Amino acid sequence: MDALEETIDLESEEEIPLTSSRAKAHTFDFEAPHIGPHAKLSNSWFSKQMQIRPFRSIYIVLVKAKINVLLPFGPLAILMHYLTGKHGWVFFFSLLGITPLAERLGYATEQLAFYTGPTVGGLLNATFGNATEMIISIYALKNGMIRVVQQSLLGSILSNMLLVLGCAFFTGGLIHHQRVQHFNKAAAVVNSGLLLMAVMCIMFPAVLHFTHTEVHFGKSELSLSRFSSCIMLVAYGSYLFFQLRSQQNIYASVDDGPVDEGRNINVDDSVEEEAPEITQWEAIGWLAILTLWVSLLSGYLVDAIQGASDSWNMPVAFISVILLPIVGNAAEHASAIMFAMKDKLDITLGVAIGSSTQISMFVIPFCVVVGWLMGKPMDLNFQLFETATLFITVIVVAFMLQEGTSNYFKGLMLILSYLIVAASFFVHVDPSTGDD
Repeated sequence: MDALEETIDLESEEEIPLTSSRAKAHTFDFEAPHIGPHAKLSNSWFSKQMQIRPFRSIYIVLVKAKINVLLPFGPLAILMHYLTGKHGWVFFFSLLGITPLAERLGYATEQLAFYTGPTVGGLLNATFGNATEMIISIYALKNGMIRVVQQSLLGSILSNMLLVLGCAFFTGGLIHHQRVQHFNKAAAVVNSGLLLMAVMCIMFPAVLHFTHTEVHFGKSELSLSRFSSCIMLVAYGSYLFFQLRSQQNIYASVDDGPVDEGRNINVDDSVEEEAPEITQWEAIGWLAILTLWVSLLSGYLVDAIQGASDSWNMPVAFISVILLPIVGNAAEHASAIMFAMKDKLDITLGVAIGSSTQISMFVIPFCVVVGWLMGKPMDLNFQLFETATLFITVIVVAFMLQEGTSNYFKGLMLILSYLIVAASFFVHVDPSTGDD
């Protein structure tokens, strides 16, 4: 009997590690709370399906994230376009449908950056980090809606600098209210300088236009915008080289740099995030699929802007500056708040201020160059009201960042400033509608 019990124990010890290790390595926690033959059969079938690479990749990208519950609104917007023709609902459902796609694009870019390294990863973030804004802008340029392009990109900058950063400072300050939160002051100063350079490039064409001091009326302004856009692209490329190769120690994360007094950094929080969840070719494939789907929905979104403005009795400027940026900034908003709650403000500033720098120094001049190739008169003259709003916003945020510290009161001031901007654009009527 003792020998028989020993053989049974040996067989059980050999079988358990095989099943448990496979379950841990290839499956997720789908165990049912009850035990039964049907439950065990379904769980075993599902675990086998999850071991197949495509099923696991589809689950991670399209099912796992909670924001993916908004994915069905994309096909619903297309059905509404052809069945009802109500532009207000088409615009609203397109906004909801593009929001998770923008977040998933950022996720696929982060996964691909694990395999490409920091230099190429930085270029990928520059390209796909604001891919939603770029695709919407290209579709609007194709339809000749130059003011929508200008105002939507301006709204993305304002949203990132005021709303996203303000909510991050506010929530981080409330959670860590017993001490002052710190961030890398050198990186913030460089980003503020780039934003001021972008304001200078955007302001000069507007000043040239409204002072009527152009050498060739209607042409000098466009030529200056195209020249300045090329300079801005060169400056942004130099900034990437400076950030990723030349001066990496300035942009080192908080965990790698010196720790200030009173700061408790939990290194274990980011250990699980360093391993990629999908392969390199899966990330490339998902980038292509998601970009095509965003491009398709962007066409319906842009076509429904004017109809939504008429049906909602809402200015196009408010839709372009306030509502459209919500789509591209949904992922940035959530991630910036999450990192601020974990006391990782350097990553928060990289998300909020870094995204504003990308849009102002890369996406805007890129759209000017694309409009140049299309034969569209896309320029940097954002009109007087929009240019003044951008200038004041950059000055306010630069003053907030100059000390290298944050608290919930600074966040509250940024949020209230964004509410003032939103109310201003709600009562603002665009004086030039000829381009649209």
